Amino acid sequence: MERKITVPAGYVRQLLQQVRDQGFNVDELLNYVGIDLKEIDSKKEFPAEKLGRLYQSIYYIAQDEFFGMANVGKVPNGTFRMMCHCIIHCETLAKAIYRASDFHEICRGAKVKPLLTRKGRYAKVSFTTTEGSEYPIEEIFHNENPIKIRTSLSMWHHFLCWLIGKRLELKAAYFSFSEPEDVSQYKTLFQSEVKFDQHDNAFVFPASYLDYPVVQTPESLRSFLKTAPYQLIVMVDDDASLKSQVIALIGKDFSQTLPSAEGVAKRLHMSVSTLRRRLLEEGESYQQIKDECRKVAALNYMNSPQLSINDVASLMGFDESSAFFRSFKKWTGMTPGEYRRSENYCQHLPERKH
Repeated sequence: MERKITVPAGYVRQLLQQVRDQGFNVDELLNYVGIDLKEIDSKKEFPAEKLGRLYQSIYYIAQDEFFGMANVGKVPNGTFRMMCHCIIHCETLAKAIYRASDFHEICRGAKVKPLLTRKGRYAKVSFTTTEGSEYPIEEIFHNENPIKIRTSLSMWHHFLCWLIGKRLELKAAYFSFSEPEDVSQYKTLFQSEVKFDQHDNAFVFPASYLDYPVVQTPESLRSFLKTAPYQLIVMVDDDASLKSQVIALIGKDFSQTLPSAEGVAKRLHMSVSTLRRRLLEEGESYQQIKDECRKVAALNYMNSPQLSINDVASLMGFDESSAFFRSFKKWTGMTPGEYRRSENYCQHLPERKH
């Protein structure tokens, strides 16, 4: 069976509840996107690609590009795009975070911005208020929906991962609210220790990451924005197998060179021969896993009708479309054009009822 990139359906239900709470018609929204409510209520997992489309539609109807995040104030559509253009040429991750924080001071509607703190071997990304905020950050987050806080931290974490082209490994994630019932989802999402009832909402990571270069370009940004926030919401699998750990280290950004088997083995604190032996015991190989991840990602992007085939090739890290055509046919038995004309692709297109 074809593996698909999914998110917990509970995340989708929580997002739709926020839509209801703000007075929008959920039935009309789902109908427009082509999603059946039964698909959300009856399953534990939900396609990440569909959630990305749902988010885009919510941004449009709410006229708030930071919908679902701890922000306190509407941020006009196009804000995220402009912020990305402002930081894409930053030399390092640290400079990108500082510039993103500065950008929030001048963008309309933002009351909360990211705050980078560097101390010794570790760095922390938390939140603080912009100069236009009427309330201190402690008061804002004390009254904030925990789901919005989790979403904010998760999206910023994934965004930083995208900027440097690899997963930013966390030491811990901290939350000011009490431990929720779905604490296992937090551990899966952040792939680190999680602590609650803390004085701050933040994630902590080795400070060495701050010196990593921003590897994305205006070209890769163009394709990234067409699917946003897809790459900011895809989750890692809640699976203890070695294969799942390898998939998590490979990540979801295929626009950059993928890590070698040696690099993955080092991150897992084992020799490359041990990695290969243990994967073989699971009936896998590193090359097979890497090819499967690329195939799954390519199909997810191909199922997004707003992306041209050239856009997909760019997101997959191919400088030449012809090279992507050959790889896609090797993975699926069809060229990208043939796939877009296939019945399988048509099943992914939104069916809007009138």
